[in-house]
Formats: sequence, structure tokens, C-alpha cells
Amino acid sequence: MSALLIVGAGGHGKIVADLARNLRRWDRIAFLDDRFPGSTTVSEWEIIGKISDANKHMAEFYEAVVAIGVNSVRLELLKKLLSEGFRFPVLIHPDATVSRSASLGAGTVVCVQSAVDIDTHLGMGTIINAGATIAHDCTLGDGVHVSPGGRVSGGVTVGGCTWLGSGAVVKERVSIGKGVIVGAGSVVIRDVPDHVTVVGVPGRIIKRTERELQAFREYQ
Repeated sequence: MSALLIVGAGGHGKIVADLARNLRRWDRIAFLDDRFPGSTTVSEWEIIGKISDANKHMAEFYEAVVAIGVNSVRLELLKKLLSEGFRFPVLIHPDATVSRSASLGAGTVVCVQSAVDIDTHLGMGTIINAGATIAHDCTLGDGVHVSPGGRVSGGVTVGGCTWLGSGAVVKERVSIGKGVIVGAGSVVIRDVPDHVTVVGVPGRIIKRTERELQAFREYQ
């Protein structure tokens, strides 16, 4: 019997569980979440313990996915569980398109109606959300999240733990640093340094927040 353990029973966790069910690779899907034992189910799936309980379930669930939206937290947990012996499959929705020459890191999730083009590299724990597109020859670091409808043009580099908001667009051959937040609907047309927030059309830097700096420090 094959089983998949999903860490984090929030909205993204439900998306991951639904995707995994559509792949029909696992006989059982269950969650870990720190709301346990106050919450024991999410949608139709069981929550079987807290996140710290992962090792207790390894005999049955040797494959896992971290489905936590905060990039730095997701990446930290992924690395921890990898070091403890869990295996992290790549989940690609049946209605997504991924080039055979693309490289996808452990624990990456590619959601419905998204696309990853030729010679693109995605780091560990990357999320390519619904309807997002990553063009040819891009490199996305560990823990990046491209939100629904995001558009990353060819030859773009995105640093680890960066988040591109819904509908954000990145012009070709642009480099975006680590720990960056790009606001929903923004258009990035020039290079962006580490751990800043970018909004607008064209995108402009508006702030460097303690939260962004802390996320970067955790990623390091």
C-alpha cells in the first residue's frame, strides 16, 4: 500500500491533496497539522498528528509533501524531513504541461493548467500555481512560489524563497533576488535586489520589511 503524507492542512494543502488524488499514485493520503487534535479532518482527508510527529508515521508514509504557503517555512521543513529520510516526490497535475528537458527539484508542485517550458530549472519545494507559466531557460531557486496566473518570461532568474503574486508578469532575462515579494498584477521589467517588495506597472520597490529580512535569514 502506497501512502502520501501532506504537511500543512490549509488551503494549499487541500490543493496538493486533490492533485495527488488525481495522479492515482497513492492508496492513502493523510495530513499533519499543528491544529491536531483539535482538528482531525480537512475536507475528506484525515489529520493524523502534529507536524512534529512526522517520524512516528514514517513506516507507512515514506513519501511526503510540505504544503505550507510561507516559503521559508516550507523550505526549512522540507530540508528537515529529507534529512530524516522522507522522500519528496514531484507532483505535476495531469492538466499541466512540463517539458521533458525541464528540471524540477524535490517536493515541487505544478498545479492545474500551468506550464513549465524547455530547459527550465525549478528548485526544491517550488510551487507553480494554477494557470502560471514559466518560459524557456528560466531558473527558479528553492522555495519559490509563482501564484495563480503568474507569467515568467524566457531567461529569467528568481532567487530562493521569492513570491510572485497572482497575475504578476516578469519580463524576459530579468533577475529577481532572494526573499522578494512581487505584488499581484505587477510587471517586473528590470532587475530586483534581494528581500524587497515590488508593486505596480512597471514594478517599483516600495519597502524592505522586517518580515522579508527575517524570511531571508531563515532561508540562509
